[in-house]
Amino acid sequence: MIKLAVINTKSNIVMEKHQELLIALRKVIRAIDLHSKHLSKTSGLTSPQLLILLEIDKAPAINSSQVAKNVNLSAATVTSILDRLENKDLISRIRDSQDKRKVSLYLTENGKTILLKAPQALQENFINSFSNLAEWEQSQLLSSTERLADMMNANELDAAPLLELNAMSASSINNTNPIK
Repeated sequence: MIKLAVINTKSNIVMEKHQELLIALRKVIRAIDLHSKHLSKTSGLTSPQLLILLEIDKAPAINSSQVAKNVNLSAATVTSILDRLENKDLISRIRDSQDKRKVSLYLTENGKTILLKAPQALQENFINSFSNLAEWEQSQLLSSTERLADMMNANELDAAPLLELNAMSASSINNTNPIK
């Protein structure tokens, strides 16, 4: 069996490819963690909360099931996040006067203020950089990352198109095999 090794240019240490990959993954996780802490410290929000506020801002009177669909999270997860946002007086739920089953979501003045002050979501920087790659490079990166998720038994996890730690729903934790 041939072992592939790489010399880490920063430390001149010979490393196997899997070690380099694990270091790169750790850097991504660390960047997400640092941004999440910054977002929380500056706005008091998590990335999923920010994403949902942005969705409501884009489409006032949207309902929770449409928000869940747009952000690719389960309805139960979105409902839980909406409860927290409502408790913080960042959103309001308004029941339709003619059809009481319909509930529309709106930002409160506090919600609008928080959005103006919140830092840009981490994925926005990523999307800008990713968009500047050639199409073949985007496809290669997507394929490799999907394969990596599969190798980590993470392909069935509930995930929104955002970068943040602890953004999974409880349903995804309960309905998947533990990561080996």
